[in-house]
Amino acid sequence: MAKEIPYKIYLEESEMPKAWYNVRADMKKKPAPLLNPQTHKPCTSEELEKVFCKELVAQELNETDAYIEIPEEIRNFYKMYRPAPLVRAYCLEKKLGTPAHIYYKFEGNNTSGSHKLNSAIAQAYYAKKQGLKGVTTETGAGQWGTALSMASSYFGLDCVVYMVKCSYEQKPFRREVIRTYGANVTPSPSMNTEVGRRINAEFPGTNGSLGCAISEAVEHATTHEGYRYVLGSVLNQVLLHQSVIGLETKTALDKYGVKADIIIGCAGGGSNLGGLISPFAGEMLRGEADYKIIAVEPASCPSLTRGVYAYDYCDTGKVCPLQKMYTLGSGFMPSASHAGGLRYHGMSSIVSELYDQGLLEARSVEQTAVFQAAEDFARIEGILPAPESSHAIRVAIDEAMKCKETGEAKNIVFGLTGTGYFDMYAYKAFNDGEMSDYIPSDAEIKKATDMIPRFPGNEF
Repeated sequence: MAKEIPYKIYLEESEMPKAWYNVRADMKKKPAPLLNPQTHKPCTSEELEKVFCKELVAQELNETDAYIEIPEEIRNFYKMYRPAPLVRAYCLEKKLGTPAHIYYKFEGNNTSGSHKLNSAIAQAYYAKKQGLKGVTTETGAGQWGTALSMASSYFGLDCVVYMVKCSYEQKPFRREVIRTYGANVTPSPSMNTEVGRRINAEFPGTNGSLGCAISEAVEHATTHEGYRYVLGSVLNQVLLHQSVIGLETKTALDKYGVKADIIIGCAGGGSNLGGLISPFAGEMLRGEADYKIIAVEPASCPSLTRGVYAYDYCDTGKVCPLQKMYTLGSGFMPSASHAGGLRYHGMSSIVSELYDQGLLEARSVEQTAVFQAAEDFARIEGILPAPESSHAIRVAIDEAMKCKETGEAKNIVFGLTGTGYFDMYAYKAFNDGEMSDYIPSDAEIKKATDMIPRFPGNEF
């Protein structure tokens, strides 16, 4: 007889992952390598170590080891807020009247309010181990900046955060949490860096973007002795660290004999989505199972659904390596949407390659529909979700309603990446009926994609 599934499935600390899972090891066709923007040749570890921590570069380039051990010090830190619960959304199922079984992996049980701490603590650990003075980074909605400030303070590292200007202004309390943990926060684009001054001149009055903030953070790291740049999404190393999400999710489902049918995650740069789906995608790649995986992105910044698959700059200032990814062009300036963490012009090379191989599908959703789903979820399940997470909620509800029509009792799993308590200006705009849906025109996207560098091997 099947075991009754509790509302919250909690794992024991002893069941937490002891190693991260590297999905690239099971990919027959690997993601394309990072390229030097000057030579267009694959980046060497020596080149990358000028920007990133040495051990993180090794993880970035490792595509053969399926499992990479999590250092004990990181595992001990994880225990402060992990294992995270896998929640069976009984109340939501009942309210929707769906035969579907809905589960969500809740990553908001820490002060950063999101999954970002999973990678922040790892990156800070390796920076400290290398003997560095500090780290620099960018942040959109502020979850990554908060997480890195927490991790940096834990290891006694200096932390410099460039925060996307519209988020800096929309989320003053998120900014203050970052400062409370000792980090220095600057709105981006700023006048502190050469690239910031250039972007301000080129786009007067700009709201900024993650691409802008990345450029500034990289410049700061490379012009200050004893600093390295760390990134909260997109890179292989980040998706590796975030695999704890998917590994815990799979362990929890297996414990009760549940096989997921549909797995859903919001997609900005790809960190939480990649982390959630990696173990499941690995089973698909090895021919052991089949799943329907859905990446959900904002209609205002639709890199997977409307971008091109090409080598492009990871940042607006064009100082980072080139990465092959689904991209809208590094010059694409997204509207000041409220899902600040999803306002990135490109997508992780791993997620991009899995999408190109047909292992996952992508959908774009408009922000008013997203916030409607967020409020419905908050009223039924009792958690106020982050705008980013609410993209996954929107599609999970849509899929559950399809099950209501067909009568199928599918198991739907989605990533609830964080809480929305610092996003009240966004909720206010929605409640006051002042929120709009901005969708870029084909002409706007073509203008940005036309600026993607063309060189032999980068035809699209």
